[in-house]
Amino acid sequence: FPQDHQRTRLTHALEVAQVATSVARALGLNVALTEAIALGHDCGHGPGGHASEDALSPYIEGGYDHAVWGADVALVSLNLCRETLDGIRNHSWSRPAPATPEGEVVSWADRIAYVCHDFEDAASTGLVAPDDLPDEVRLVCGTTRGSQLRSFIGAMIDAARESGRIGMTSTTADALAAFRKFNYDNIYMREASRAQAKSVIDLLRALVEHYHAHPHDMAVAFDGYVGGARSAEALHQAVTYVGGMTDRFACRQGIQLLNYDRTRLPQGIDI
Repeated sequence: FPQDHQRTRLTHALEVAQVATSVARALGLNVALTEAIALGHDCGHGPGGHASEDALSPYIEGGYDHAVWGADVALVSLNLCRETLDGIRNHSWSRPAPATPEGEVVSWADRIAYVCHDFEDAASTGLVAPDDLPDEVRLVCGTTRGSQLRSFIGAMIDAARESGRIGMTSTTADALAAFRKFNYDNIYMREASRAQAKSVIDLLRALVEHYHAHPHDMAVAFDGYVGGARSAEALHQAVTYVGGMTDRFACRQGIQLLNYDRTRLPQGIDI
């Protein structure tokens, strides 16, 4: 959504931290650890968010997973504690469960935050309307972000106090699942969203191929040392470099290095 009032990956991380620390504080967990995991959980994303995983996966053995990449590559120089790195590495629901309750809280908070704020963003553009939500979502958690967050956060706190485990009461968890499915059907998988993802994938792969063939163009990012042209080392460096770009910088590099057609760039990025 190309306007200033829509969320970005940075504001998403802040909202995840707000949700997660609200739960952690109520349950007497380590709030500092929870916040650190939340703020760092998506640092492994490349330009274009989740589309960057599809773009970069062919170049990495086992694929490019933003959670693993964030913990093992993007944040490795920060000397973070094991618990923080574990929470970042395993925050995605497709990964093993985090080793700490703080990490589990962030995993839930991530899903809560993006489901609520993505719906609010889509509603603000007229793409969807509050009345479009399924009854099991509206009746359980309402139609505004405030009421939805209160419901989901409260359900997490209630579930943990009742069971001693991190989770969510069953009725509200079902509502969250239905909410997420609604977003996938009506927001994430619509034709315009898929076209935007393809634009990201095409651009990032073109950049990786360029840097792989011309590694000296990225030498400044590696203190002057890069692998030989088309070497395995240069390929890994190319993925690391491209994966660490901002959306805007990636688009600018495409134009400057590749003379990339501006009409093929992802939409809504001020370059």
